[in-house]
Amino acid sequence: MIGQFYFSPNSVSEGTNEDYQLSVLPRSEHNISRKLISEPALKVLYRLNKAGYRACLVGGGVRDLLLGKHPKDFDVATNATPEEVRALFKNSRLIGRRFRLAHIRYGREIIEVATFRQHAPESGKTELTDDGRILRDNTFGDIEDDALRRDFTVNALYYDISDFTVLDYAHGVDDLKKATLRLIGDAGTRYKEDPVRMLRAIRFAAKLNFNIEEQAGEAIYEHGHLLRDIPSARLYDEALKNFHSGHALRAYQLLREFELFQYLFPALDRYLKLEPAEAVLDFLEQALVNTDQRVHDNKPVSPAFIFACLLWPLVHQRAIQLQSEKVSTSPALQAAGIEVFAEQIKTIAVPRRFSQIARNIWTMQPRFCNTRGKQPHRLLNHPNFRAGYDFFCIQSMVGLTTYQLCEWWTDFQQEQEVKPREQVKRKGHRPRRHRKRPRDAQRQRAG
Repeated sequence: MIGQFYFSPNSVSEGTNEDYQLSVLPRSEHNISRKLISEPALKVLYRLNKAGYRACLVGGGVRDLLLGKHPKDFDVATNATPEEVRALFKNSRLIGRRFRLAHIRYGREIIEVATFRQHAPESGKTELTDDGRILRDNTFGDIEDDALRRDFTVNALYYDISDFTVLDYAHGVDDLKKATLRLIGDAGTRYKEDPVRMLRAIRFAAKLNFNIEEQAGEAIYEHGHLLRDIPSARLYDEALKNFHSGHALRAYQLLREFELFQYLFPALDRYLKLEPAEAVLDFLEQALVNTDQRVHDNKPVSPAFIFACLLWPLVHQRAIQLQSEKVSTSPALQAAGIEVFAEQIKTIAVPRRFSQIARNIWTMQPRFCNTRGKQPHRLLNHPNFRAGYDFFCIQSMVGLTTYQLCEWWTDFQQEQEVKPREQVKRKGHRPRRHRKRPRDAQRQRAG
């Protein structure tokens, strides 16, 4: 039987009077098994528990396990302070100012450990702006406080390693069954605290195929403009989470539906509202479909490629304008790429190493039309050839280029034996000539 306890949500953000009910699901009433939890996460949970601290899996890991999915990572919540966690795990380091956390590394896996927090604006360890945005939140509390300061009900779920129960503090299990994404507390207040929650709502709705609850959805339209105040570096991280989630197409559709796309890609949003050619819209969607497929196939995905695809309509349009002013094709693409990125980084801080690769992808496109002489071999050895080729073939799939050319390059690659890059002779490097020993030379002359 599910145990039920009632408490007043003193730690919930201002704007709600609702009482929340804690439901405890014993091991016999949920599907989470320790076999489904990574070994590093179990090590962290057991060591904290053995040291006398409370330790729980929390958030997305619990949510996904209950849904029968495989979590991408596991987060731990505890009543141990960050310094106590650091003392307990020598393979850990403390990070963050806004939220003080411990990262514990086991090989390539990192377990994030957070101390239970409470929402306490009056605390000296909590810092808010005048409009209610959280700048710093390091006021520690108990597990009940921690649960109700989380954003969505389906993320306020805990798996307690001490007795293997699932703790549901905000009717999260019910919302999982209803496939509903619901904010804890007043939606407007929660978005003011952290406007990025609106982007998280989009990502979770896309990933889980959930509906955004009505109040939470309406508040997005009202408070979307708050994203203008978010640092461009943070928006870069959030944009990648949406477009590299394996559900990029759905995220893109929801961003446009809830009118948030304009705060991430303002120039592209204005362009799309002018109702461009159907092939351009098909190109964007096909690029996102291909990205999703690579994620599902466990293939690498690059920020450079996704930004190259999303910004291509703007670059192509600007390059055509420059060509009408007597600028040749390659310089026009170069100039257009620089202009578009100069505008884009005002909202999303794309690192230079990725913007350069994106520009390389764009300037490569005309070269795929040249299949004579040595040009194909030179293009094949370009360091970004594969990304440029994939980009070119996506265009061919929607009719922006000829499909026959894509097939030609596919066949050409199969016919070539490309030497590993490390074995290719450096440009200008000549092998050493063997110098004969003087004695050998003398004998040769004597002969």
